[in-house]
Amino acid sequence: MKKEPQIIYLIVLTLSLLSLSGCGPTMVTKSTKFPLMYEENPLSILVLPPINRSTAADAKEYYSTTIQEPLSLSGFYTFPYEVTSEILKMEGIYDSELLYNMPLSKFQEYFGADAVMFTTINKWDMSYLVLAAGLTVEITCEIKSTKSDQTLWKYTGTVYADLSGGNTGGGIGGLVAKAIITAINSALADYVPYAKLANGIALSSIPTGPYHPLHAKDQESQIAEQPSKQSH
Repeated sequence: MKKEPQIIYLIVLTLSLLSLSGCGPTMVTKSTKFPLMYEENPLSILVLPPINRSTAADAKEYYSTTIQEPLSLSGFYTFPYEVTSEILKMEGIYDSELLYNMPLSKFQEYFGADAVMFTTINKWDMSYLVLAAGLTVEITCEIKSTKSDQTLWKYTGTVYADLSGGNTGGGIGGLVAKAIITAINSALADYVPYAKLANGIALSSIPTGPYHPLHAKDQESQIAEQPSKQSH
């Protein structure tokens, strides 16, 4: 995957912000939405390999490089993903979905993790119609306690990018130029920056961890309410 033009990145950022502010979403405070996160107050979080429900076979590999750093910047100690994922593979665990409804206390026992994070790649898609193309990345992040197995926090980040050729003038020449530009943008699209934006949208709702200056001070911060989805 190659890096897309900077202008496309800016378009996605704008669309991401509009998706939060448009259509008058219902707002709710972090403490109201995620009371268990404040009650258990996890210090350390182990990020599990992502669950891929998209049609892109390589989405899991690329997405896994994007989540640990922003989670740590949210104020939590995060275990080195490459190390923990290799340990899980050595134990024969390749699919995190198998762990979802199982007791998570072993992660506390073996790693000392207060919680684990499940991530689900819902969409990692490219729609292409010659003169129009669009890229969608949708990620659901969920933190579950290793003490109670309860969900402490869950949120979805979605990013859409219009990769169409834009206004290239009228006539046959303009249509041909637009088709060429659309094809180039689609071929060069790098999903990783969009995945990072989706993570940013999701993690903007998380109650900050003990290593963040706003820890225990953001209870009244408001976030957009999201409809409940059955991810598993």
